[in-house]
Amino acid sequence: MTHRTMRDFLAVLDKKGLLRRVTRPVDHLWEPAALAKWMYQALPSEQRFGMFFENVKGCSIPIVTAAMGANTATYATALDVEPDGINAAWVRACRNPIAPRIVDKAPCQEVVLTGDDVKLSALPIPVWTPGKDVGPYITTNTVTKDLDTGVQNMGVYRTMVRDDRHVISNLRPGRQGYINTLTWTDKGKAAPVAWVVAAPPAVHLATVANLPYGSDEMGVAGGMMGAPVNMVKCTSIDLHVPADAEIIIEGEVRPGEEDIEGPFGEAAGYMGPVGPRPLVRITAITHRKNPIYYGYTSQMAPSESTTIQSLTNAGVMLKALRHDLGEITVSDVFIDLNFAGMLGHAFIAMKPTYPGHAKKVGRLAATMSLLKRVTVVDNDIDIRDSAHVEWAMNSRYSPVRDTVLINDILSKLDPSVAPGTLSSKVVFDATAKLDAGSLSLPPKPIMMQALEVWKEFGWPEFKIPKRAQLRIDHS
Repeated sequence: MTHRTMRDFLAVLDKKGLLRRVTRPVDHLWEPAALAKWMYQALPSEQRFGMFFENVKGCSIPIVTAAMGANTATYATALDVEPDGINAAWVRACRNPIAPRIVDKAPCQEVVLTGDDVKLSALPIPVWTPGKDVGPYITTNTVTKDLDTGVQNMGVYRTMVRDDRHVISNLRPGRQGYINTLTWTDKGKAAPVAWVVAAPPAVHLATVANLPYGSDEMGVAGGMMGAPVNMVKCTSIDLHVPADAEIIIEGEVRPGEEDIEGPFGEAAGYMGPVGPRPLVRITAITHRKNPIYYGYTSQMAPSESTTIQSLTNAGVMLKALRHDLGEITVSDVFIDLNFAGMLGHAFIAMKPTYPGHAKKVGRLAATMSLLKRVTVVDNDIDIRDSAHVEWAMNSRYSPVRDTVLINDILSKLDPSVAPGTLSSKVVFDATAKLDAGSLSLPPKPIMMQALEVWKEFGWPEFKIPKRAQLRIDHS
């Protein structure tokens, strides 16, 4: 069972040395974001950590960021698994969802603020691209609901704070949250919207999963947690939210009400566009006593958002390929942590069973996602080892024969093409098509005997890399 609360998770990170606490006063309008940028831009992945800013100037609420997505180790801790068990955990959760449970009382409603007491400025909402963003942005899970079906959706939509009682959310056309609001506003009704701050980690990570339309993220989160997610009805709107969250912001979109949103630093590494988006009137703020504010840090890749999107959606894609589309020879999926599932590069390990099989699987992966590149390799390649993948590209990939271009892709997120124009995707088939001969390594018995001699010499100890083990096993 994974952590029931964000607090439980942070305590475990503390024990593992994966969380840094800052006691010096910090200015939430620039310091947390800029420090996080230095960490992702300058430190190698294995040295990154979650950040807990205990003392925020002018506010009694601490800020946490990067805790779930500092690196693979913090992400695995959020799911309470070992790093090599992340994909398997997502496959299990997607195949065995547990429906949420409605409760009457909730920690997230220990304090209820309405009317004149509603002040977004009382929360330490960061500016995530200081000097370029127009102001503070809420970067967390956003809840909407389809009026006709009653099915809720939770997604991540950047949300600009306009003033104490209004925000402008990037609920843009085509996204499920926007579609849900239209089911209300098209009928002349106000659409409910809520933001969930610092929920149980499984809730956050299930929210970024690219699930089929109409899927319940809370069911998948429950499957990951091994127990139902407790949900409570909001105090001022018709939505249910995770009861164990730290802070809930409640609001509504009234028909025809919009305002200008942006600019904001986006995960593709450029400042996002400015344009009209739904205006949301804040109707209530509820929270725990002594709450914690959590915000995703994104913008220039790599970042927390690229890390959690990649690690989450690799597992979701593995489940879809193997169990929904019947590609049972697919053994593993990895998405490059630098670019996320949005414009990223996926690596798929499989055993092709007929000519063109790897290309077919690559096309499926490209079609079912926002990925820009897909590389397919054999099962004897470690897809998390760039040196091993590059070896497969050099030794098993012929550009003319093994490249698939997918044209005429509409992508509003691709900065390599002009706005409103069509983009494209590419599939690389780096699986073996012929017998190139034996690997140029000594047979396994000799290599293992040499390893004993290495140890006898007292030379530096090492753990056998997966790349080396796979090669030795096939030599």
